Amino acid sequence: MASQDWFDKDFYKILGVSKDISQAELKKTYRKLARQYHPDSNPGDAKAEAKFKEISEANSVLSDPETRKEYDQIRAMGSGARFTAPQQPGQSGGFEDVFGGMFGQGGGRRGSAQGTSFEDLLGGMFGGQDTGFGSSTGGFRGAGGPTRGRDFSATTTLDFLTAIRGETIKLQPADGPSINVKVPAGVSDGQKIRLKGKGEPSPDGGAAGDLVLTVTVRPHPVFERDGLNLRVDVPVTFVEATLGATIEVPTLGGDPVRLKVAPGTPSGRVLRVKGRGVTTAKGSGDLLASVQIAVPSHLSGDAKSLLEAFADAMPDENPRADLIAKARG
Repeated sequence: MASQDWFDKDFYKILGVSKDISQAELKKTYRKLARQYHPDSNPGDAKAEAKFKEISEANSVLSDPETRKEYDQIRAMGSGARFTAPQQPGQSGGFEDVFGGMFGQGGGRRGSAQGTSFEDLLGGMFGGQDTGFGSSTGGFRGAGGPTRGRDFSATTTLDFLTAIRGETIKLQPADGPSINVKVPAGVSDGQKIRLKGKGEPSPDGGAAGDLVLTVTVRPHPVFERDGLNLRVDVPVTFVEATLGATIEVPTLGGDPVRLKVAPGTPSGRVLRVKGRGVTTAKGSGDLLASVQIAVPSHLSGDAKSLLEAFADAMPDENPRADLIAKARG
């Protein structure tokens, strides 16, 4: 839902990206910044915490393609414009500041001599979606019917485990009373939850507005979400990968599981643990453990001699031969 921040803040600049960045690259950039400024990585650093909140707010808008489209359209109407929520029916609600003069009417609510309402014009611009500027769901009286209450908007930031498991949280919207919200298990970063009837009450007996909650999920230092699956990189030694081994792999919020690494396992091979991913009403995912061969940074003299003897005993082969041949065409 649009707010004053959409006019005042350049979310692309906050994330340090161009306006034509792809959604995939945007997600990658946000994750990098979130890890850099995460409060857990910067204990007691107020500036880092403020930066984390700032990039989280920017991501909550730009990560949703529809919300990003609305943001781009609104920003294009004029940087630095002002928006304030409509007050009681018949009173000025701040539309004049944003769009006054666009239609040569001195900023009035009516945008043409034919009586087309300003909210009708906005509804047409955004395809009838709720833009927060007073569409059919934004707190205006419909033809012959009672006034619907305005929607409230709120944001919340959850840690990774809470988002996966779900939880009941208390929210304090900026423009409404506190409310207990059941966050469903498996909620994803940037997801919007619409709570029917939890917005502003109607002033004349109509339907109440909704509460639109945008969820930001803090990155986890070990796990990464991939749909309903969880991914984790698991280091193994060269010896374990070559000869095979049984290793322990962490699970989210539970005890480690033991997995077999087959002899000759290459780096990047994925080991699957069924049912240990994300569980939602749509189903359950798996835990995907990606094997990463850890190369020692220091070797003792004896270890180096043994490794050189191993190299001498190995067949003379070049593992990059096919790669080079294919590159040459």
